[in-house]
Amino acid sequence: MTMDAAALPGAGDSLRNKKDSGRSREARAITVVSAAHFVQHFQTLVIPPLFPFLTAQLGIGFVELGFALTVGNIVAVASQLPIGFLVDRVGSRRMLLAGLAVSALAFTGFGLSPTYLHLLIAMAFVGLSGSVFHPADYAILSAIIPPARVGRAFSVHTFSGFVGNAVAPVTILPIAAAFGLKVAIFVPACIAVAASIPLLLVRGVDNRQPIAHAGQPAAPKIGLTAVLTPNIIFLTGFFALLSLSGSGISNFSVVALRGAFDTPLATASIALTVYLSLQALGVLAGGLIADKTRRHAEVASVGYAVNACIVLAIGTLGLGAAPLFLAMGCAGLLGGLIMPSRDMLVRAAAPPGAMGRTFGVVTSGFSMGGMVGPLLFGFIMDHHAPRWVFGASVVVMVIVALVALVGDRHAARQRALAAAE
Repeated sequence: MTMDAAALPGAGDSLRNKKDSGRSREARAITVVSAAHFVQHFQTLVIPPLFPFLTAQLGIGFVELGFALTVGNIVAVASQLPIGFLVDRVGSRRMLLAGLAVSALAFTGFGLSPTYLHLLIAMAFVGLSGSVFHPADYAILSAIIPPARVGRAFSVHTFSGFVGNAVAPVTILPIAAAFGLKVAIFVPACIAVAASIPLLLVRGVDNRQPIAHAGQPAAPKIGLTAVLTPNIIFLTGFFALLSLSGSGISNFSVVALRGAFDTPLATASIALTVYLSLQALGVLAGGLIADKTRRHAEVASVGYAVNACIVLAIGTLGLGAAPLFLAMGCAGLLGGLIMPSRDMLVRAAAPPGAMGRTFGVVTSGFSMGGMVGPLLFGFIMDHHAPRWVFGASVVVMVIVALVALVGDRHAARQRALAAAE
């Protein structure tokens, strides 16, 4: 005679407790990772809203400011792969704490002595710290969240980053206006310290696998060549284009709207906040799409094609406040829908046990786009062609839509050939 294990006394409670414990661990992981991601995106968008203050105080132009952002992205590109290996080796939690500490010190140093040289040094260290977050965050989520829910976990993580982007302009500008540039620069250092506290206290949230016991096979070592596959290299280029397409809107839309259409600074800043806020909401909806479809490349392609049309209208029509807010919101919403599907493409391409370094390689594309974007759009602004901030973004969005389709078709052919062999 047999008995179902669930029917044994206490067995149901035990299963429920395990399930609740697992969900609690997932919630802790999503919370601390999302908080760190919020800080990283907040810090990324602290300097661009301060461009008018920095040009006045430091006596420099937009190209010099763009170069400061480029310095941070150069350091991020150079450090992304080593950071990815460290994430897989020493653990995501330690690396996230180190990244938060480095960024806090960088902004503190620049706030104490706001000179152009110190801005360059601070941006270099911000780039170093920023290279930690994506490989560490995605490694934790991929290790802890079950596959059936990982798309939504990615969407919450990305949502928190875009909330950081959305909050930064409307927070930093009033603080700088009321209390001065130095106080505004200390703000990102303070929130980095605040985000590190729960990360210090939480337990059971990391990506490291438990040490194999005697008699169990050790996890295979994965070298660099196993990560640098054609698919991963393609995704890195794809991420670079994604970053470039969005950097003009995120970093220069405020000054571009002001220069092209005499849009008031407050209106342009609100429009950017609407764009970033709706982008964050779009990410949440995109998580549901990512968990329910495998046609992630087509989601990206269609979204960017429509987005290109909207951004073209923003850059050519000279919209009033209400239609500008509506257009920027629609562009942000569509951009956000794409993000979780984009991340799922990378997760599918990662070799087992190499999630950190895979995301380290691929998300270096963000920094590559960030190296080019500030210089390109700063050059456009210094040459008094603010409408081309939007025009150049449209061109890159069209390229992104085409690349997504071509890459998807190529990957499908490669899978078909592998299955036939």
